[in-house]
Amino acid sequence: MEISTLFVIGMFATFGVLLFTGFPVAWVLAGTAVLWTFIGIVAVEQFGADLWFDWGSSIGLVPERLWALVQSETLVALPMFIFMGIMLDQSGVAERLMQNMVKLFGGVRGGYAVTVVVIGVILAATTGIIGASVVLLGMLSLPIMMKSGYSKELAVGTACASGTLGILIPPSIMLVLMADRLATPEASVGDLFMGAFFPGTILGALYVTYVLALAYFRPNAAPVDPDREPVTWGVVWAVLKSVAPTAGLILAVLGSIFAGIATPTEASGVGAAGAMGLAAANKRLNLKVLRDSLRSTTTTASLNFAIFFGATAFSVVLRGLGGDEVIEGMLTGLPFGPDGILLVILLVVFLLGFFLDWIEITLIILPLVAPVVQSLGFDLVWFTILFAVCLQTSFLTPPVGFALFYIKGVCPPDIKITHIYRGVMPFIALQLFGLAMFYKFPQIITWLPSVAYGD
Repeated sequence: MEISTLFVIGMFATFGVLLFTGFPVAWVLAGTAVLWTFIGIVAVEQFGADLWFDWGSSIGLVPERLWALVQSETLVALPMFIFMGIMLDQSGVAERLMQNMVKLFGGVRGGYAVTVVVIGVILAATTGIIGASVVLLGMLSLPIMMKSGYSKELAVGTACASGTLGILIPPSIMLVLMADRLATPEASVGDLFMGAFFPGTILGALYVTYVLALAYFRPNAAPVDPDREPVTWGVVWAVLKSVAPTAGLILAVLGSIFAGIATPTEASGVGAAGAMGLAAANKRLNLKVLRDSLRSTTTTASLNFAIFFGATAFSVVLRGLGGDEVIEGMLTGLPFGPDGILLVILLVVFLLGFFLDWIEITLIILPLVAPVVQSLGFDLVWFTILFAVCLQTSFLTPPVGFALFYIKGVCPPDIKITHIYRGVMPFIALQLFGLAMFYKFPQIITWLPSVAYGD
């Protein structure tokens, strides 16, 4: 085995071991980079190792890369979309949607769970903050579903899985970050937003289908509320009035991007302003709400950028150790052909999601494998969306499924962690089924970008 291969394996192993020490991920990434810079320099200078490595080609490049990172116009959209999501949580839009849609779907067996999925899709199209969406859906839906006799697994699984749709359905902060990491016109933010639109909505439709099928075959799991009010035109009108402002905001953000009127960065500013407008219209906007929203945005964005900095140092040193060549050689050397190599990459990403957050996988793994996939002749937007769908499962897969932790914090005391695990398993299966569908039928992903921009 070549020394560069040993060093790359050693670097990943060091990161994996340090990750379980409890130190923040940003410091683990940066510390691993510093440690292996020192090891690389010693190996070259003291032992004459056959390794192209020096200070200037490794950690010395980090300040330049970090400066390029903070200058990125694409990443300006990140804090703006985060603010948009947090402000919408404060605006009371979701509460009004829940109150009115429960009246609309309450007469359908499984209707409360369907309501949660629909609201999850709407929230996903307005915010990519998974923690906020999962917590909000859990707080709004779990009490009413428990009161109506829903099974604990179905109630908690639906709320948990629906809240994760925001990581995929645009405007998604994950897709913004992926576009920045790929840094190619062939996979811009607009391309990825368009490519993810149908997969995200199809996953929501799969969730609804599963809920209705389960309610049909297991009526006791999702009973009809006997105290439901009859559906009247007044109820329908109330639902339309509650949906219209949010739909208008979605149209303003995504419509301006898809129509080419605004860049994603500009549209993020429109979304942030629109969220403040909705909060003001609902009489929820005041100095305290604005201050809390700005503080939460700053905290969330700062944590993300700290991980960006650590991952940048890690990636630069990994490349200095020959990581690109090692990964490419390992993948192209697999005896499976192009499709087999792609499936192996997705399998590895799925397994990494059990232990790593999506940010680390996106920052470290995606830039390493994307050039290999592109060299095999695959469409980069198609692959990136497959990568994103695969990463969505990481929020639900134990032991490091963050959505599981979020929902546990707002669950009634009688819902145990075992109920949460059993509840999310069918939705993980649905996500994998969707992934297989998008792999088999690439047009689901590529059609909308091709219509907008041509082949």
